[in-house]
Amino acid sequence: MTVFDLLRNAVLAGFGVQEKMKDFVDDLVKRGELSESQGAKLVKEWSEKADKSTSELNEIVAGIIPRTLEKMSIPTKTDIDALSEQIQKLSARISALENAQGPDKAQ
Repeated sequence: MTVFDLLRNAVLAGFGVQEKMKDFVDDLVKRGELSESQGAKLVKEWSEKADKSTSELNEIVAGIIPRTLEKMSIPTKTDIDALSEQIQKLSARISALENAQGPDKAQ
């Protein structure tokens, strides 16, 4: 299944196609073209496929986003946290050095 198919299935599911499919199957049952059990089975199968497609799409998107951010060289939260920690340590060292020099030598 291609990414396009996954996106298409997810979008269609998002627009209420499941409900339309159920209505369509109900109509086929009313006209006698499907039995109630066949209709229920068809709706269930289609719903399971839509759920599976949505799950697959979520997995694909979850994999694409980190790779894209890495290619863009955008810092992650971990990177920013590490830099913040380094800044705090450096600030503490600067303060300690200023205090060691005395009040009249600090700028």
